[in-house]
Amino acid sequence: MPRSVRFDAVLVQAVIAGALSFAHLHDLAAAAGQTGWKAWAYPVSVDLLLVAVWRRLRTDRSGLAWFWFVIALVASLCANIATAGMLDLDHVPAWLRILVAGWPALAFLGGTLLTHSPTPTGDRVPDPPAPAAPAAAPEPEPDREPIAAAEPVPALPQTTHPSVPPALVDHARKVATEHRTRTGTDIDTATLRARLGIPEDLAGAIAAQLA
Repeated sequence: MPRSVRFDAVLVQAVIAGALSFAHLHDLAAAAGQTGWKAWAYPVSVDLLLVAVWRRLRTDRSGLAWFWFVIALVASLCANIATAGMLDLDHVPAWLRILVAGWPALAFLGGTLLTHSPTPTGDRVPDPPAPAAPAAAPEPEPDREPIAAAEPVPALPQTTHPSVPPALVDHARKVATEHRTRTGTDIDTATLRARLGIPEDLAGAIAAQLA
């Protein structure tokens, strides 16, 4: 079955209950001397007051709203109970006629108070908080001058020693041993150069190997 015409038991029950209550209120108003269209206006007045009170109770649970809710509910219930044989509708008492005749003024007063009374601030729905302001973009850092790379320290020139033949080194070692045995001290470079008769750089190279 399409959703638009789906059977709803709650809705049907509400229509039946509303129709019965409407008829009971009409019958009581007619029995109390309200004839013609006036008898049909009474059910509408009671039901509209109930709707107004319910709408107010959704946002305001004050004593004023509950007071008029009780008034409208009692009026509806009493009218329904009175038509169930609890009251002789052919001989309605004077006090009931007075209540029925005074109901329009009472309903008008209640509807006016419910509509125009301010709603307590504590029951109002709080306004949603304002969206937070977007965070400011960070300011760009000022351009910094590039740090010049440290210039490499020039390497110290390495002293190159001439190659020394192994035989010359062995001979120089013998001369150095003989000098140590004779003098008790190591041979220096000048003495080694003089004993071997070689250039100074070559003597230094041999002395370095003998050290």
